[in-house]
Order: sequence, then C-alpha cells, then structure tokens
Amino acid sequence: MPETRCLIRNGTVVTAAATIKADVLIEGEQIKEVRVGIPEAAATRIIDATGMYVMPGGIDAHTHLDMPFGGTTSADDFETGTKAAAFGGTTSIVDFAIQSRGTKMRDALDIWWKKAEGRAAIDYGLHMIVTDLGGAGLEDMDDMVREGVASFKLFMAYPNVLMVDDGTIFKALSQTAKNGALICMHAENGSVIDVIVARALAEGKTAPVYHALTRPPRAEAEAVHRAIAMSEIAGAPVYIVHLSSEDALNEVREARDRGVPAFAETCPQYLLLSIDDLARPGFEGAKYVFTPPLRPKEHQPKLWDGLKHDHLQVVSTDHCPFCFKDQKVLGKDDFTKIPNGGPGIENRLQLIYHYGVNGGHLSLNRFVELTSTTPARIFGMYPKKGEIAPDSDADIVIWDPNERYTISADTHHMRVDYSMFEGFEVQGNARTVISRGEVIVDKGEFLGKAGRGQYLKRAARGGAWK
Repeated sequence: MPETRCLIRNGTVVTAAATIKADVLIEGEQIKEVRVGIPEAAATRIIDATGMYVMPGGIDAHTHLDMPFGGTTSADDFETGTKAAAFGGTTSIVDFAIQSRGTKMRDALDIWWKKAEGRAAIDYGLHMIVTDLGGAGLEDMDDMVREGVASFKLFMAYPNVLMVDDGTIFKALSQTAKNGALICMHAENGSVIDVIVARALAEGKTAPVYHALTRPPRAEAEAVHRAIAMSEIAGAPVYIVHLSSEDALNEVREARDRGVPAFAETCPQYLLLSIDDLARPGFEGAKYVFTPPLRPKEHQPKLWDGLKHDHLQVVSTDHCPFCFKDQKVLGKDDFTKIPNGGPGIENRLQLIYHYGVNGGHLSLNRFVELTSTTPARIFGMYPKKGEIAPDSDADIVIWDPNERYTISADTHHMRVDYSMFEGFEVQGNARTVISRGEVIVDKGEFLGKAGRGQYLKRAARGGAWK
C-alpha cells in the first residue's frame, strides 16, 4: 500500500513549465502540496532529495508487450516490461491491442486486459490497432472510446498483414472527427516497399542491412504526407508514430507551419543509432531490425533539432524486444523473416537526458515535456499524469543528475539477451521511482509488485484537439 503521507524534501522540482526549489507532500496516491518549507511533522515518511531533480514519472506512449509477430511473441510480457520501465523512471505506458481481421475490437481489448491483469507493475493504457473496419467497425471505435481507448493505430505498411487502404484510413479519421479519439499512423508506403523487397530477394540480397535499403526515407515521407492530407480532409488531428527521417520530419513541420494539428514522435534509436549498426559483420545487424529502419547518421541532428523546436512532440521507445539467439535468427537467410523490433523501455530517460540535456540539445523542462507531460496531454491522461501539482497522481521520479551508468544486457531488467545501446555510458539516472504514492524502485532495488498497475481510462479530445 502507498505511504499515508510521504514528504520529498530539499529537491529541485522540474516540470515542463518551471524549475523550482520545493518540497512535495504525497497523501495516499496523490500529490497534496508543492511548496517550500512543508513541515516534517506533516509526513509519516521523509525522502531526502538533496541534489536531485524531482520530476513527473516518465510516460512511454508506444510499447509492444506480449505481442505476437511473425510466428513468435515479443520477449517482454506486462510483468517484465513494466518492471524494466520502472527501473528506468517510467511510471505509465500505453501499449497496443491488436484487432485480428474479422473480429471485433472488443475481443482484442479483452485479450490485452487479460495479458496485463495480475502482471503490470505500473499503470497502463491501451491504443487499438485497427485492421478491419468492415461491418460495425466504426461503431466499434465509439465503443472503445467509452472504454478509455482514446487512440487508434493504423498501418500504411505490411500488406496482407496489418496494412489498410486509404479509404479505411479516411473512414477512421472521419470517425475520430466525431468521437474525439486520435489516429496514430505507421507511415510508410507499404505497397512500394514490397516491390523493392521482392527485387532485393530476387537478387540474393538477404542480409539485415537490406531491411533499411528496401525501405527508403522517401517511402516514409510520402506516407506521412498522405496521412496528413487525409487528416486535413477529415477535419481530425493525426499523430505519426516512430518518425525516423529528415524527409518525414519536413512533412510534419510543413503541415504544422500551416496550422495543421499534426503531431509526431521519435525514439532514442533514431537519435543515436544508424544504418551502420544494421551493416555490422555477420548477422549482428539483426539486433537493429525494426521499422521504420535506421537511417544514415546525417538524419540524427535534424531529429534532435525537431525535438528542440517542437516539430516533434514526444520521445517514446516502440519497445518490442525479440531475443537474438532464438528469435532474431528466424531471419538468418532472409531479412524479411527477422522479427521486427528492439528493446528500449528501460533506457529512454537515461539516453534522452544524457544526449539531450547533457548534450545541449534540450533544456531540462523540454526533457520533461517530451518524455512525460506532452504524452500525458496528447493521450488524454493530463493532469492526472505528467505533472507535479496538487491532485495529480503521485507518479514521481527522483533523478540523480550525477550518477554514471553503463547500459548493458548484463545488468538491464528487460527479458532480452542483448541491448541496442550496449556499452553506452550515460550520466543521469533514476534513484527513486514512485507510482501512485508507492515507492516501487529505490537505489537499484525493485520494491513494487506485479499486478499493482492499474488500467488508465483515457479521455477523448486530449491535447491534440486543443
């Protein structure tokens, strides 16, 4: 159970809007007071945060736990994935339920609730991946909104598996114009990519690097352009997931400059890794096969600039881990059979703090905005989540800006046998992590428990509509 009254003293409170010296009093599961000089007598437990930042817990709005893909299942379930997230300072996630073709969205929602029940260690919301709007599909969307599933994801890639046509996308966008949900788009021109992939295989090009070489940046940019155009016609906002390239970023920026409600996220892998990792010797590049693929290094500074200037609004992970030894090897002789995805849920805050804040790309407040407050706003969780203020949930990370940490598969808590960021040395790490008033991580020790995480019923007409 949460501490009755917990006082965090002597820390520097950092929100998206301000950096102030203040104490934070937690009562039960919520923040009661934020001010200087709260008396110790007001609390039954005191946490000394001298020299620390006191920030809202991280929100990862894009994860894939216990997800079936290509004949296997992502290696982290809701127990191991949310525990790893907590170690990294993330206190809420939004995962993806997948509607199977020919079924109702309600069936998928029930399946994913069962996956999380008794396992989630932190709070979780769900997006719905739409694969079939036949029959009562549009009414299904309204039903999902009533259940707190306030966002839907559609794919412009993976023909015959997840991809839907433009008519379906437009119908979904038009429905959200009425019900206030948000459409998230995986934007790549899947039909063109399939032709390029077939040519590569016919020429015997089977190595992991061809995963990137068959999915060019222009195929991403074209799809982003098309998704935004359809959203404009429908009169609804749109959110581009895991944007990876300068080409795609230019489309989002141009639309936002015209006042279009277009939003986009990127991920640490696109900011810090490149196509060179896919080209590693032997089959090592398979560790870096995810979609969209890694790009040439020159795209990285453009993405950092996009984060700084609000052309990109969120950093999520697209955490979808597959073990190298017994899952990635499914594509040993054919890059198209390598399970798509990589592990990152634990390291997002460390990487973005070190390379963003310490690296001079982001202010401390912008860091909080990108990793917590804006995802809370856009996805209908604010101000319950993503804020340090009275009546907000007491989801708090006490951050040590001086702790040095080396990322490694030997010490991470994700259930996967490699790290995409193996050997990366970072400065800045979560010391204490509090979820709804309960200390769940402290100085490298997990104190939470599986099943304590609650389902987040998210509100429609969130920040993307404002």
